[in-house]
Amino acid sequence: MGINAKLEKDARRVLKETSRTFYIPITLLKSVLKNTVGSAYLCMRAIDEIEDHEQLPSETKQHLLRATSKLLKEPSFDEAAYQQLINPYISLFPEVTRRLADWLKICPTDIVGKIKQSTSIMADGMAKWTEKNWLLKTKGDLDEYTYYVAGLVGVMLSDIWKWYDNTNTDYELAIGYGRGLQAVNMLRNEEEDAERGVQFIPDGWTRDDMFTYAKQNLKQAEIYIEDIKTRNILLFCKIPLALAKKTLTALENGEEKMTRNEVEATVDNILKQ
Repeated sequence: MGINAKLEKDARRVLKETSRTFYIPITLLKSVLKNTVGSAYLCMRAIDEIEDHEQLPSETKQHLLRATSKLLKEPSFDEAAYQQLINPYISLFPEVTRRLADWLKICPTDIVGKIKQSTSIMADGMAKWTEKNWLLKTKGDLDEYTYYVAGLVGVMLSDIWKWYDNTNTDYELAIGYGRGLQAVNMLRNEEEDAERGVQFIPDGWTRDDMFTYAKQNLKQAEIYIEDIKTRNILLFCKIPLALAKKTLTALENGEEKMTRNEVEATVDNILKQ
């Protein structure tokens, strides 16, 4: 097995281990897109694990995120510098974070710059909100935070669709799509986040306000996919949206999440369309 083939196999394995929402739709993409979107997801998940780590002090997280952001801005990612950066904490990080450089290697060279750019902006934004201890006081704060941690995923995917076959999508709608998915996650994980002292609901907002925010942004996701004609890209975008909407319904009904059977039935229904 060649080096690239081994890296691609490792990427698929790590992707399956780390992603509940995107693993299935990524597997439905054609080969070039599968590697590209898989690489992009793993890069962003790598830094997400730094932001979310429960044992690292805030100052350490900020330093690691900003330093990684700076490395991603360079024309060529310095793998040795990255390893030196994370080595003091290597035992704390999962494989997806330790191998950031590998995920960049499986991405086509003519799109990897866009992925590095979006991931770099995300890392800086995560550092900013880590420094603020994720205290979201206004809707503007919520919009900014969800842009950094999820809207940028939408921006990056729109860049990939454009690169792949000139599929044009609206970037503002893409950001709304990301925000909608993130808002659903925030609602689902509200108690868990509270246990670690994090509150993502703005001052004066109720849980119902967060449901409204999620639904408004998922409406933008519905409009976003109207411009997509390429079938495997369309399927990729439809599945997370459908799962998010059904998760929202489950949460409103007092359930913690969708059942595995419900997830499988939702995916099967989309594939039959």
